[in-house]
Amino acid sequence: MSPELKAQIYTIVARVPEGRVTSYGRIATMTEGATARMVGSAMRQLPSGHGLPWHRVINASGKLADHAGAVEQQRLLKAEGINLEGKSRVPTSFFWP
Repeated sequence: MSPELKAQIYTIVARVPEGRVTSYGRIATMTEGATARMVGSAMRQLPSGHGLPWHRVINASGKLADHAGAVEQQRLLKAEGINLEGKSRVPTSFFWP
């Protein structure tokens, strides 16, 4: 993935408003050629101390991924007022755009 494409992805992630989420696929459609998998890869490559709201990027079904940061992601989303259905699904009303 080119540095320019990765920068596009990170710029879009930075714009996701507090209290809202978006999907890897939605971010991909806002770029010039990324796929949802590429967005996921870019998110995994975020450097430590990046400051981007990574926790607001989820899969299209609204289900949070089962990864090392899942507990922290749930905590951050709840702190922003996003009430999860069950333990790991974000209602579609919280999706942006």
